[in-house]
Amino acid sequence: MSQPHILVVDDDPEIGRLLGRYLESQGFRCSIAASRRACEQKIGDSRIDLVVLDVMLPDGSGLDMCRDMKERRPDMAIILLTALKEDVDRIIGLELGADDYLGKPFNPRELAARIRAVLRRGGEAPAERAPALYHFDGFSVDPERRIVRAADGEEIVLTGAEFDMLMIFLDRPGRVLSRDVLMDLLHGRTADPFDRSVDVTMSRLRRKFNDGGVFRLFKTVRNGGYQFAARVDRREEGAER
Repeated sequence: MSQPHILVVDDDPEIGRLLGRYLESQGFRCSIAASRRACEQKIGDSRIDLVVLDVMLPDGSGLDMCRDMKERRPDMAIILLTALKEDVDRIIGLELGADDYLGKPFNPRELAARIRAVLRRGGEAPAERAPALYHFDGFSVDPERRIVRAADGEEIVLTGAEFDMLMIFLDRPGRVLSRDVLMDLLHGRTADPFDRSVDVTMSRLRRKFNDGGVFRLFKTVRNGGYQFAARVDRREEGAER
Protein backbone atom coordinates (compact mmCIF):
# COMPACT_ATOMS: atom_id res chain seq x y z
CA MET A 1 0.00 0.00 0.00
CA SER A 2 1.39 3.45 -0.91
CA GLN A 3 2.18 5.97 1.79
CA PRO A 4 -0.66 8.40 2.55
CA HIS A 5 0.29 11.87 1.29
CA ILE A 6 -0.20 14.54 3.96
CA LEU A 7 -0.05 18.27 3.24
CA VAL A 8 0.78 20.47 6.25
CA VAL A 9 -0.30 24.09 5.75
CA ASP A 10 1.18 26.44 8.37
CA ASP A 11 2.80 29.86 7.94
CA ASP A 12 5.42 29.09 10.60
CA PRO A 13 8.29 27.45 8.66
CA GLU A 14 9.79 25.89 11.80
CA ILE A 15 6.50 24.22 12.73
CA GLY A 16 6.12 23.02 9.16
CA ARG A 17 9.60 21.48 9.10
CA LEU A 18 9.21 19.80 12.49
CA LEU A 19 5.79 18.38 11.67
CA GLY A 20 6.94 17.21 8.26
CA ARG A 21 9.94 15.44 9.74
CA TYR A 22 7.86 13.82 12.48
CA LEU A 23 5.05 12.66 10.18
CA GLU A 24 7.55 11.15 7.76
CA SER A 25 9.09 9.23 10.69
CA GLN A 26 5.58 7.86 11.32
CA GLY A 27 5.28 6.42 7.82
CA PHE A 28 3.55 9.27 5.99
CA ARG A 29 4.67 11.09 2.87
CA CYS A 30 4.58 14.78 3.76
CA SER A 31 4.56 18.08 1.86
CA ILE A 32 4.66 21.56 3.38
CA ALA A 33 2.94 24.80 2.36
CA ALA A 34 3.19 28.16 4.14
CA SER A 35 0.35 30.00 2.37
CA ARG A 36 -2.96 29.53 0.60
CA ARG A 37 -1.33 29.98 -2.77
CA ALA A 38 1.31 27.33 -2.03
CA CYS A 39 -1.37 24.98 -0.69
CA GLU A 40 -3.49 25.28 -3.84
CA GLN A 41 -0.42 24.67 -5.99
CA LYS A 42 0.51 21.53 -4.03
CA ILE A 43 -3.04 20.17 -4.32
CA GLY A 44 -3.05 20.88 -8.05
CA ASP A 45 0.30 19.17 -8.58
CA SER A 46 -0.07 16.11 -6.34
CA ARG A 47 -2.62 13.62 -5.07
CA ILE A 48 -3.15 14.72 -1.46
CA ASP A 49 -4.96 12.36 0.93
CA LEU A 50 -5.25 14.68 3.93
CA VAL A 51 -4.57 18.35 4.65
CA VAL A 52 -3.48 19.58 8.09
CA LEU A 53 -4.69 23.16 7.79
CA ASP A 54 -3.93 26.09 10.07
CA VAL A 55 -6.91 28.43 10.40
CA MET A 56 -4.72 31.57 10.36
CA LEU A 57 -2.69 32.12 7.18
CA PRO A 58 -1.04 35.28 5.80
CA ASP A 59 -2.93 35.32 2.50
CA GLY A 60 -6.33 33.94 3.42
CA SER A 61 -8.57 32.27 5.97
CA GLY A 62 -8.12 28.56 6.58
CA LEU A 63 -11.89 28.34 7.05
CA ASP A 64 -12.50 29.74 3.56
CA MET A 65 -9.93 27.30 2.21
CA CYS A 66 -11.65 24.41 3.99
CA ARG A 67 -14.97 25.29 2.36
CA ASP A 68 -13.44 25.68 -1.09
CA MET A 69 -11.44 22.45 -0.88
CA LYS A 70 -14.43 20.43 0.28
CA GLU A 71 -16.52 21.78 -2.59
CA ARG A 72 -13.86 20.75 -5.12
CA ARG A 73 -12.53 17.62 -3.42
CA PRO A 74 -15.10 16.24 -0.92
CA ASP A 75 -13.04 13.03 -0.69
CA MET A 76 -9.95 14.86 0.60
CA ALA A 77 -9.76 14.83 4.39
CA ILE A 78 -9.02 17.99 6.38
CA ILE A 79 -7.85 18.41 9.98
CA LEU A 80 -7.96 22.01 11.21
CA LEU A 81 -5.37 23.50 13.55
CA THR A 82 -6.97 26.19 15.69
CA ALA A 83 -5.97 28.37 18.63
CA LEU A 84 -6.91 26.55 21.82
CA LYS A 85 -9.65 29.05 22.79
CA GLU A 86 -11.15 29.64 19.35
CA ASP A 87 -14.26 27.45 19.74
CA VAL A 88 -16.11 29.47 17.08
CA ASP A 89 -13.47 28.58 14.48
CA ARG A 90 -13.74 24.90 15.37
CA ILE A 91 -17.53 24.87 15.08
CA ILE A 92 -17.51 26.80 11.80
CA GLY A 93 -14.80 24.50 10.46
CA LEU A 94 -16.88 21.42 11.21
CA GLU A 95 -19.91 23.03 9.59
CA LEU A 96 -17.78 23.68 6.48
CA GLY A 97 -16.83 20.01 6.26
CA ALA A 98 -13.61 19.56 8.26
CA ASP A 99 -13.13 15.96 9.37
CA ASP A 100 -11.47 16.80 12.69
CA TYR A 101 -9.69 19.59 14.54
CA LEU A 102 -6.83 20.00 16.96
CA GLY A 103 -6.16 22.96 19.24
CA LYS A 104 -2.76 24.61 19.44
CA PRO A 105 -0.43 23.86 21.13
CA PHE A 106 -0.64 20.12 20.49
CA ASN A 107 1.43 16.96 20.76
CA PRO A 108 2.63 15.72 17.35
CA ARG A 109 1.83 12.16 18.46
CA GLU A 110 -1.81 13.15 18.90
CA LEU A 111 -1.87 14.72 15.43
CA ALA A 112 -0.44 11.52 13.93
CA ALA A 113 -3.11 9.50 15.77
CA ARG A 114 -5.87 11.82 14.49
CA ILE A 115 -4.52 11.52 10.93
CA ARG A 116 -4.55 7.72 11.14
CA ALA A 117 -8.09 7.72 12.54
CA VAL A 118 -9.42 9.99 9.76
CA LEU A 119 -7.67 8.00 7.02
CA ARG A 120 -8.88 4.73 8.52
CA ARG A 121 -12.47 5.94 8.47
CA GLY A 122 -12.08 6.94 4.85
CA GLY A 123 -10.21 3.85 3.63
CA GLU A 124 -10.29 0.62 5.55
CA ALA A 125 -13.82 0.56 6.90
CA PRO A 126 -15.66 0.59 3.55
CA ALA A 127 -13.72 -2.42 2.27
CA GLU A 128 -15.04 -4.50 5.16
CA ARG A 129 -18.63 -3.80 4.10
CA ALA A 130 -18.30 -4.37 0.37
CA PRO A 131 -20.05 -5.39 -1.77
CA ALA A 132 -23.33 -4.80 0.08
CA LEU A 133 -25.47 -1.75 -0.63
CA TYR A 134 -27.73 -0.05 1.90
CA HIS A 135 -31.23 1.18 1.06
CA PHE A 136 -33.53 3.32 3.19
CA ASP A 137 -36.44 5.65 2.53
CA GLY A 138 -35.65 5.86 -1.19
CA PHE A 139 -31.93 6.46 -0.70
CA SER A 140 -29.12 4.07 -1.60
CA VAL A 141 -25.60 3.97 -0.15
CA ASP A 142 -22.54 2.30 -1.66
CA PRO A 143 -20.00 2.01 1.20
CA GLU A 144 -17.18 0.78 -1.04
CA ARG A 145 -17.33 3.83 -3.33
CA ARG A 146 -18.72 6.09 -0.58
CA ILE A 147 -21.60 7.25 -2.77
CA VAL A 148 -25.10 8.21 -1.62
CA ARG A 149 -27.97 8.62 -4.10
CA ALA A 150 -31.54 9.83 -3.76
CA ALA A 151 -34.48 8.01 -5.32
CA ASP A 152 -34.12 10.06 -8.54
CA GLY A 153 -30.47 9.00 -8.88
CA GLU A 154 -29.01 12.36 -7.86
CA GLU A 155 -25.85 12.02 -5.80
CA ILE A 156 -25.83 13.51 -2.31
CA VAL A 157 -22.30 14.74 -1.66
CA LEU A 158 -21.15 14.10 1.91
CA THR A 159 -17.91 14.96 3.65
CA GLY A 160 -15.86 12.18 5.19
CA ALA A 161 -17.21 12.80 8.69
CA GLU A 162 -20.81 12.99 7.44
CA PHE A 163 -20.49 9.71 5.53
CA ASP A 164 -18.87 7.99 8.51
CA MET A 165 -21.67 9.11 10.82
CA LEU A 166 -24.29 7.95 8.32
CA MET A 167 -22.66 4.50 8.20
CA ILE A 168 -22.62 4.33 12.00
CA PHE A 169 -26.40 4.74 11.98
CA LEU A 170 -27.00 2.42 9.02
CA ASP A 171 -25.10 -0.35 10.82
CA ARG A 172 -27.18 0.26 13.98
CA PRO A 173 -30.73 1.16 12.84
CA GLY A 174 -33.17 1.77 15.66
CA ARG A 175 -30.49 1.99 18.34
CA VAL A 176 -30.23 5.15 20.43
CA LEU A 177 -26.63 6.32 20.26
CA SER A 178 -25.39 8.81 22.81
CA ARG A 179 -23.05 11.67 21.93
CA ASP A 180 -20.24 9.92 23.82
CA VAL A 181 -20.71 6.75 21.75
CA LEU A 182 -20.85 8.70 18.50
CA MET A 183 -17.76 10.71 19.45
CA ASP A 184 -15.86 7.51 20.22
CA LEU A 185 -16.93 5.84 16.95
CA LEU A 186 -16.21 8.95 14.87
CA HIS A 187 -13.05 10.30 16.44
CA GLY A 188 -11.80 7.63 18.85
CA ARG A 189 -12.06 9.89 21.88
CA THR A 190 -14.52 10.75 24.63
CA ALA A 191 -16.70 13.82 24.32
CA ASP A 192 -15.71 17.10 25.91
CA PRO A 193 -18.70 18.81 27.61
CA PHE A 194 -18.26 21.76 25.22
CA ASP A 195 -17.52 19.72 22.09
CA ARG A 196 -20.30 20.20 19.54
CA SER A 197 -18.76 18.22 16.69
CA VAL A 198 -21.36 15.42 16.86
CA ASP A 199 -24.26 17.89 16.88
CA VAL A 200 -22.75 19.91 14.03
CA THR A 201 -22.23 16.80 11.87
CA MET A 202 -25.77 15.63 12.67
CA SER A 203 -27.17 19.03 11.68
CA ARG A 204 -25.37 18.86 8.32
CA LEU A 205 -26.64 15.32 7.69
CA ARG A 206 -30.22 16.35 8.41
CA ARG A 207 -29.91 19.30 6.06
CA LYS A 208 -28.50 17.22 3.21
CA PHE A 209 -31.24 14.60 3.58
CA ASN A 210 -33.91 17.32 3.85
CA ASP A 211 -34.64 16.05 7.36
CA GLY A 212 -34.44 19.43 9.07
CA GLY A 213 -37.38 20.33 11.28
CA VAL A 214 -39.11 16.99 10.61
CA PHE A 215 -36.53 14.47 11.82
CA ARG A 216 -38.07 11.48 10.07
CA LEU A 217 -34.72 9.78 9.63
CA PHE A 218 -32.53 11.11 12.43
CA LYS A 219 -34.50 11.47 15.66
CA THR A 220 -33.32 13.24 18.78
CA VAL A 221 -34.00 11.20 21.91
CA ARG A 222 -34.17 13.38 24.97
CA ASN A 223 -31.41 12.59 27.48
CA GLY A 224 -30.38 9.75 25.18
CA GLY A 225 -28.77 10.92 21.95
CA TYR A 226 -29.77 10.20 18.36
CA GLN A 227 -31.64 7.37 16.64
CA PHE A 228 -31.91 6.37 12.98
CA ALA A 229 -35.63 5.66 12.58
CA ALA A 230 -35.92 4.41 8.97
CA ARG A 231 -35.89 0.75 7.99
CA VAL A 232 -32.53 -0.25 6.50
CA ASP A 233 -32.15 -2.99 3.88
CA ARG A 234 -28.69 -4.33 3.13
CA ARG A 235 -28.20 -6.41 0.01
CA GLU A 236 -25.69 -7.07 -2.72
CA GLU A 237 -25.52 -4.73 -5.70
CA GLY A 238 -27.83 -5.89 -8.47
CA ALA A 239 -30.08 -7.94 -6.16
CA GLU A 240 -33.81 -7.52 -6.64
CA ARG A 241 -35.58 -5.31 -4.19
